[in-house]
This record gives sequence, structure tokens and C-alpha cells, in this order.
Amino acid sequence: MLDLNDIVVFARVIEAGSFTAAARLLGMPKTTVSRRIAALEREVGVRLLQRTTRSLNVTDAGRLYYEESSQALRTIEDANLRLAEARAEPSGTIRISAPVGFGGYFLSSAIFDFLATYPKTKVELRLTDDKLNLVENGIDLAFRTGTLPDSTLIARKLGSTHRVLCASPNYLARHGVPVVPADLAGHHCVIAGPSTAHAHWVLEGSHGQETVTVSGRFAANEMQAVIAAAIAGYGIAQLPHRVAEASIKDRRLRRVLDDYTTPIGGLYVVYPSSRHLSPLVKAFIELAAEWWSTAEPKLGFCVETGGPT
Repeated sequence: MLDLNDIVVFARVIEAGSFTAAARLLGMPKTTVSRRIAALEREVGVRLLQRTTRSLNVTDAGRLYYEESSQALRTIEDANLRLAEARAEPSGTIRISAPVGFGGYFLSSAIFDFLATYPKTKVELRLTDDKLNLVENGIDLAFRTGTLPDSTLIARKLGSTHRVLCASPNYLARHGVPVVPADLAGHHCVIAGPSTAHAHWVLEGSHGQETVTVSGRFAANEMQAVIAAAIAGYGIAQLPHRVAEASIKDRRLRRVLDDYTTPIGGLYVVYPSSRHLSPLVKAFIELAAEWWSTAEPKLGFCVETGGPT
């Protein structure tokens, strides 16, 4: 019966260039190497190596056998590596990118759960609204919202989300309640972005989508600040609907233009296409998916089922 160990020895002899070097590499006597090669040749029924006291030559049959068998050996080594990775506890540093508002307000709890679950890990979180090149910036995975463009990235959809319009009762008492989207032009709006200038909101209602130009006295690229400004009475804000409901329930905010929401967008985790997904990245993706499936009532995301797309 063919012994896989004999094939391993044969491959190492070819790669090392001599019986002596292969024996050193394998940590076995040279005589054992010679015996295993002879056993393999008997099993396959052809001469694989031409040996003299001064040289080692590979026969045509031996070269063909090496090319085919070495591929199989690499497959086995790859399987062993994957198995070892699966058994290993995730460790090391994972670099994550996320939109500013989303990352600051929503993501930190999932990251803290991850750090608590895997004590040998570190997380470096980079918050930016720019769509960074993950490979060039050394980022392991990123969170993206909306509609994903075609790319070489692997994407896993975690859920869907939309926003609603809210303002504090105090603000509405002073400035009135908008009835149609066009009324927003006469109101202060809290802008989720870097500037109060040139802001546009896309609203979806029974008659389709409408785009309205809005302005206000306060803009922030972090969701906690947007929420705080709305509660403080500085204008109408777009908020994730579950977050808005929590503040509406305790009467700090009131929903306006109830028949309108922002278009539904996706929530994705994306990572570079790779032959091997490291245990560290895989563990975080699975924990994030589980975390959002249980955190959805708090965060305003409609959870999707299914794997990578």
C-alpha cells in the first residue's frame, strides 16, 4: 500500500537536491531516506531518481510524479493549517474601519464584547466616512452602509436600516410642525455631516422619493452629538428609527412627517478577498453578526439572515 510519508520524503529530496540535505531537513538518517525512496519506487513501479555517488538526477517519470504529488501535499498542508487555525484561540490585532456616526455610537459595544471574549486580541478602530482602500491602508474589515458598489471585496449583509425625522417638543412649540417635506426649508435641521452648508435629505413617502435642501445651526459627524442636539432643541434630525423610538417613548423627542422615512439601506461588513480568512477576522465577523441579531431592538437595524454575498 502506498505510504504518504514516502511521498513526503520524495518531495523533500527533490526540493533539497540531495539525500543528505533532505535527511537533515526531515530529521532522519540518510539511510531511512534512501529506504523510503526505494519503497516508493517499488510501489509505483518506475524509477523516480537516478542516484550515483556524486549526483542525483530526476527521471522524467520522477519529475511528473513530483509535480502532481506536490500539489496534493500542499492541499493536505493547507487543510492542516486551516484545522490548526480553527482550533487556535483568536489573537493579535484587528484593524477595523467604520463610518464616523455608526462606529462611535453603535460599534463600540460589539468591539468591547469581542475584547472581553478573546483576551489575546487588540482592536484598532478607524472612524471615517471615506471609503478607504482596505489593502493599501492595512485594514482587515470595514462596515459599510447603503448600496455597495461592485468591487473585489467580500461582503456580508448584517441588516437593513432607515431613518426617521424627529425634533424636541420644545423646538416644535417654538417653530411649528412641518406638514410636507418642503416645509423643512423653513426649519433648522441638525445635519449629520461635516458642514451645515449644501445638505440634502432624500425622503421616501407614498408618492415616491423627494429630495429637499436643508440647513441649520449645528452639524456633526458623530451620531451621539446629532441626537444630543435634537434633544436640546436645535432642530429636526434624521435618526435611526429604533434610536428615535427610545427617545420618543421618554418624550424627549417627537416624530415629524410620520409618513416619510429615508430609503432603506443595507448594513454590511466587508473584507478583502483572500484565500485564507484569518481566525481573528472570522471570529469578529461572527461575533458582530450575532451581536446585531440580538441588539437590533436597540439599534434600529432589521437583521438579515444568510451568509456572505
